[in-house]
Amino acid sequence: MSSSLMPRADSFNARVRGTSHIDFKTATTGVAAKAMRNEISHLVATVDDPSTKKAFDTEMQSFFYLFTRYLAERAKSQDLHVIQEWDRIKSPAEDQVVPYANLPAPKDNKNLNKLAVLKVNGGLGTSMGMTGAKSALEVKDDMTFLDLTVRQIEHLNTTNRVDVPLILMTSFNTHEDTLRIIKKYANQQLRITTFNQSRYPRIYKESLLPCPKRADDDKKNWYPPGHGDLFNALLHSGVLDQLLAEGKEYLFVSNSDNLGAVVDEHILQHMIDRQAEFLMEVTDKTKADVKGGTLIDYEGSIRLLEIAQVPSEHVEDFKSVRKFKIFNTNNLWINLKALKRVMETEGMELEIIINPKMNDDGQAVIQLETAAGAAIKHFKNAHGINVPRKRFLPLVINEQRMFETTPVIKLGDHFKKIQQFQKRFKKIPKIIELDHLTVTGDVYFGRNVTLRGTVIVVANEGQRIDIPDGCILENRLLSGNLNMIEL
Repeated sequence: MSSSLMPRADSFNARVRGTSHIDFKTATTGVAAKAMRNEISHLVATVDDPSTKKAFDTEMQSFFYLFTRYLAERAKSQDLHVIQEWDRIKSPAEDQVVPYANLPAPKDNKNLNKLAVLKVNGGLGTSMGMTGAKSALEVKDDMTFLDLTVRQIEHLNTTNRVDVPLILMTSFNTHEDTLRIIKKYANQQLRITTFNQSRYPRIYKESLLPCPKRADDDKKNWYPPGHGDLFNALLHSGVLDQLLAEGKEYLFVSNSDNLGAVVDEHILQHMIDRQAEFLMEVTDKTKADVKGGTLIDYEGSIRLLEIAQVPSEHVEDFKSVRKFKIFNTNNLWINLKALKRVMETEGMELEIIINPKMNDDGQAVIQLETAAGAAIKHFKNAHGINVPRKRFLPLVINEQRMFETTPVIKLGDHFKKIQQFQKRFKKIPKIIELDHLTVTGDVYFGRNVTLRGTVIVVANEGQRIDIPDGCILENRLLSGNLNMIEL
């Protein structure tokens, strides 16, 4: 096999010129690194088609780079992904998070012609019992998340007479699904581009060897390495160069299931005026968001802190709103020229998130992932924008609701799978005046149920609660013996 197909430490040298030098000689001469390099070489050798082999080799070199970083950090610390100097972490300074109310009015809607919209569309709805892409879930009037996104951007283009393309970053899990869905948009006034994010091999926790034996091995042995892979995938797919060639300067990134993430001209204008290379939309934390990543000041530099990086003794501190009042919505605005510069000079050194999993055969595996928001530290004039809550919503708030806050809704395990959810709600209850709902156990809701204030429904094991059609529950605790208690 040609040595050019083997991941080499020196091929990464250009990408590690930056503040955090890694002793690659030490990392790559380690037993684990050598073993992984050999296994990856064997994987690459299983690909016959030359162009496919070249793309796969590039992908595997990126994986190997992440793996050697993992090994180097692991050698330094027992708990590599955890922040060691907790006392150096501070709440962000005033100039690091700008209130949305302070943003300028848009000056020229033709700035939209410099914009592209990217939706992270790699997530499967497996946690909800779905087999396909989460964005294919029907959410309103028989329309999916993807349908509603297309409608939003089409409206933006026709209203302003501009050309904002939609880009979908899929994963190997959702790519075919997405291509099938977007066929129906062929005649719309909208250009849609799709590209695949990377596919990395799962790693056996004990041996630190890759799970797959061949490049075409079963899907269960591979994983998409988190949305932090966005930058690598944009570069290697050619989409970044394509956008720059079309005169696009800014990219608005958000999750495909966040319908509140519409193009906002105030944020775009602010980005242009401040010459900010990277903006992260944050919003005020509620009880439902305690696990969300937050912006911090780390020795004068703005960083993203994820819960996986927090030492166990500080997790409650992280979840509280005293020190960390905001969380990352994953709505990001990126200057494309700056992104190209960063990728070609220093490269992206995003904090590694270790995601432990269990294979079907019961063996412990790990996935090395990264978060896109962590890139904030690489860009000039990067900061957060504290946006209204409505920019982080799966669906739009009803205007009749008296408060801007969304109700806190906690549904038990019986409601986790989409089929069970649909079976247990004959029709979604009216919740315009609801503040908090907790439901646990074997509970069924009839049609036209109205929920107001705080409602708690608890069916103990062996009990079933049926809430009848047309029932109004206001500040009630409903227990397994159907006692209604005023709260």
